[in-house]
Amino acid sequence: MAKQSLRTWQGREKTFSFWLVTVIGTGMLRPAPGTWGSLAGLAAGYIMIANGVDQIELAAWAIGLTIISSRMIDSIEAITGIHDAPEIVVDEVAGQWLALLPLIAYVDSPLLFGLAFLLFRLFDIVKPWPIGWLDRKVNGGFGVMIDDLVAGILAAITLWVLLIMNLLDWAV
Repeated sequence: MAKQSLRTWQGREKTFSFWLVTVIGTGMLRPAPGTWGSLAGLAAGYIMIANGVDQIELAAWAIGLTIISSRMIDSIEAITGIHDAPEIVVDEVAGQWLALLPLIAYVDSPLLFGLAFLLFRLFDIVKPWPIGWLDRKVNGGFGVMIDDLVAGILAAITLWVLLIMNLLDWAV
């Protein structure tokens, strides 16, 4: 069953919450709005890291974005009656930022950033346990966010393990 769309929401362009949760309209791009949202998160995360943001700060940005976005998604769901519309891609941004946590010291490696993007998308699309379970069981705005946050954490753990085992030396 296809997800319902925010495209039918009258007056959406007039609300700050629409622009935040769609990441300035990135979620309106087709095909694969989640991939476009992840690319926006990758670009923003790279810019933050290149400008000196450390792991704690990047995690804090992801947490802050999650708190604000969860509330705004709750508001949008109340207005539209649509849960987890495909145009909502702010969850991909927060999750992608978490996936980038191991790469703070590797800002000069576009291959590692590409791998972080691919791992995040893989976990987000395939939804292995516990991601799929959280996606089905947690409701509301936080429910929209949590599966992507865990996908980002699993991507980060995978990258950390691969880096610790020196299996990514070719990309550094």
